[in-house]
Amino acid sequence: MSARQRQINKDIDMWETNRMLRSGVVTKTDYDEDFEEDNEARVHLLVHNIVPPFLDGRIVFTKQPEPVVPVKDPTSDMAIVSRKGSAIVRTYREQKERKKSQLKQWELAGTRMGDILGVQKKEDDVDKNPEGDFKADHKFADLMQDKNEAVSDFAKRKSIAAQRKYLPIFAVRNELLNIIRDNSVVIIVGETGSGKTTQLTQYLHEDGYTKFGLVGCTQPRRVAAMSVAKRVSEEMGVNLGEEVGYAIRFEDCTNENTIIKYMTDGILLRESLRESDLDHYSAIIMDEAHERSLNTDVLFGLLRDVVSRRQDLKLIVTSATMDATKFSNFFGNVAIFNIPGRTFPVDVMFSKNPVEDYVDCSVKQALQVHLQGLEGDMLIFMPGQEDIEITCELLAERLDDLDDAPPLAILPIYSQLPSDLQAKIFQKAPDGVRKCIVATNIAETSLTVDGIMFVIDAGYCKLKVYNPKIGMDALQIYPISQANANQRSGRAGRTGPGQCYRLYTHRQYKDELLACTVPEIQRTNLANVVLLLKSLGVQDLLQFHFMDPPPQDNIMNSMYQLWILGALDNTGSLTPMGRQMVEFPLDPALSKMVIVSLDMECSAEILTIVSMLSVPTIFYRPKGREEDSDSAREKFQVPESDHLTYLNVYQQWKRNGYSSNWCNEHFIHIKAMRKVREVRQQLKEIMDSQKMELISCGNEWDIVRKSICSAYFHQAARLKGLGEYVNCRTGMPCHLHPTSALFGMGYTPDYIVYHELVMTSKEYMQCVTSVDGQWLAELGPMFYSIKDASKTRVERKKQALNEMIEMEEEMKRADELIKARKEQAVQAAISSHRSQIATPGRRKPGTPASTPRRTPAKFGLLINLIGKISLKSTTGTF
Repeated sequence: MSARQRQINKDIDMWETNRMLRSGVVTKTDYDEDFEEDNEARVHLLVHNIVPPFLDGRIVFTKQPEPVVPVKDPTSDMAIVSRKGSAIVRTYREQKERKKSQLKQWELAGTRMGDILGVQKKEDDVDKNPEGDFKADHKFADLMQDKNEAVSDFAKRKSIAAQRKYLPIFAVRNELLNIIRDNSVVIIVGETGSGKTTQLTQYLHEDGYTKFGLVGCTQPRRVAAMSVAKRVSEEMGVNLGEEVGYAIRFEDCTNENTIIKYMTDGILLRESLRESDLDHYSAIIMDEAHERSLNTDVLFGLLRDVVSRRQDLKLIVTSATMDATKFSNFFGNVAIFNIPGRTFPVDVMFSKNPVEDYVDCSVKQALQVHLQGLEGDMLIFMPGQEDIEITCELLAERLDDLDDAPPLAILPIYSQLPSDLQAKIFQKAPDGVRKCIVATNIAETSLTVDGIMFVIDAGYCKLKVYNPKIGMDALQIYPISQANANQRSGRAGRTGPGQCYRLYTHRQYKDELLACTVPEIQRTNLANVVLLLKSLGVQDLLQFHFMDPPPQDNIMNSMYQLWILGALDNTGSLTPMGRQMVEFPLDPALSKMVIVSLDMECSAEILTIVSMLSVPTIFYRPKGREEDSDSAREKFQVPESDHLTYLNVYQQWKRNGYSSNWCNEHFIHIKAMRKVREVRQQLKEIMDSQKMELISCGNEWDIVRKSICSAYFHQAARLKGLGEYVNCRTGMPCHLHPTSALFGMGYTPDYIVYHELVMTSKEYMQCVTSVDGQWLAELGPMFYSIKDASKTRVERKKQALNEMIEMEEEMKRADELIKARKEQAVQAAISSHRSQIATPGRRKPGTPASTPRRTPAKFGLLINLIGKISLKSTTGTF
């Protein structure tokens, strides 16, 4: 009998005994006293719902009061299919379970039977130097070395220089550079394949902008930043990481010689924290602006102010959609430049009838295209990782069933795929082999693969949307927008005439798809954004320049979460803890956990746990060996906590010399563990820069659990019934995930906290830790208090009222202080203006009227040079 079944039987027996006792069937002498003792030991919490005065609705934070839904018609065919998902994916999952016993394969290496049969154990790669540069071998830059062979026939025939000249942007190069010279901000519109992403940075370099600072180019996705940087380094004939480099979260491939830097928009956002005017950049390109990612929208507001302060900075915003008027108006009716024409024409074909299963239909269409015999590689767009993996497996299976089918190299690509597998899609396939890339929407924009002639568009994508029911973002499938559809079709026209197969009707395209995707800032949690803006001194969010203002509920929820975590005080201002939290590129709850661990003297353990939570899942269940994988996982499980289970895995891996063989034997992703090690090192460097000490608590894991509770007390659940939990604040049912260490271990604590809630067939809690009820009352006093029999209900209400009155008075004092500061600022401005008028001759002749900005010498040289040239031309004219 399993531990879980024993616990269930014990709970049933207790319940039956209690019922018999209450009904009088048995006497008290026959009753097990342990049951009553357990109840006496339990902590009973009272739940409150205190809201600070700045969030009670009196303050307006945005001009968008209503929430924004990213679907045009929730009752349409495509919206219904997106909610149901693919039927074949569900069926295929069930079939795999049924075939498990038939397809079971055993790994004999290292076992007694393997020794008898002479199966050799693989050589291990134990890290001989644990403190050495362990990152060097796992960078995307190194994985892409020596893989620049041409892929398409067009690329084979043309040199790199000839390919550059063939791009549409080359024909308008001089005109484009003239417009950039004449304007501080330029909006550039060019269809996919026009060469915006790779050529603009090089044109600015060739025009001399890199003499006075970096040319930076932001990308909405990590894979795009890495692959484009590689392509540009090839075109310039330099090594990636030298003159041309990239920077993504937890990986910086640049050095002091870098002049062109590709990066994710989040990297530039964090750089603005350290240097508000971004002085070391001479030009910034905001690429793929039409995607409207969360960080991009915040950068728009920040850069609008930076450009007004720095006249020497060039800001270029590029978009693949023709609706650039919105961007132009936002920056003050700036110039719009259109790059004419696409490289090659693309035939777009719609489905005749609505498609019920997009995975099955995509596989059939891919096989039909492949068997036609036409040359060219294929790109299939799928919503998410599971759909991609099932599509790849189905394609491979159905190809095997065909006689004499041409060879097909099936390659998946999604954001969580390890870097070495991501790099494979850019490599040349063997002669006579067609590549079939199955991708999420990361392949829509800057991620360009030569040789794609056929695109199959399923018509769906996964979007992160704030779900007020669970109080956090949920990743769900939605129909794409018309702009997305046009982007996807453009992928087929890069190196030759292409074809795009849309698995939806023309009527659905017109009537069921939104014109543009709802910006991320209008549909996601904004806790990180609010924290960042507060740290930049933006006190009034209503005054910040959002291109599309976020909904009021989203902002209030985000500010409430920050207030709960202690990042904002009762007046909505940033606290000292909030300033520390900004320094970490983490979710606010994880940042809080790291900071609190310093006081609890367990920062070394918490740093490891946070690093483990910052990467995809580390455990894997290979086909046919699910039971072996589960039993190996159980060896690491700490019954009280999934967080401690992660800590246990890392510590054992470290004791085994960071061995890859050890990971393989225990069904752990070696690449994910190496990434954990890199992330931990970077977080440690941030802690060192903040003078935060790394302290270990040894085996005192209760301290670690209390530190975890400090970050997740607002996501607590209490036991109700047999192994079922309900959220302490909302009462919503929550279930332990079958992979949790607390599931089926015979240990059901009264109170737990969880990292996140995942909505699938049930509301599953992921990464759970058991906590003491007293910890919740101590660390989350705004929500919980221990039931005190000595206090009446009236006394408790009176105490809560007094707390609210104190917060109200604090809010009034803060309002008066803000008002006084504004009046002082106005008086100072008036006084300064008068003193300037009353002081003639203060400014040297020929100098600008405004106060010059303190710029580095390299920018000063440029300004002086321009001044001398203009002076000479003026002298010559007169």
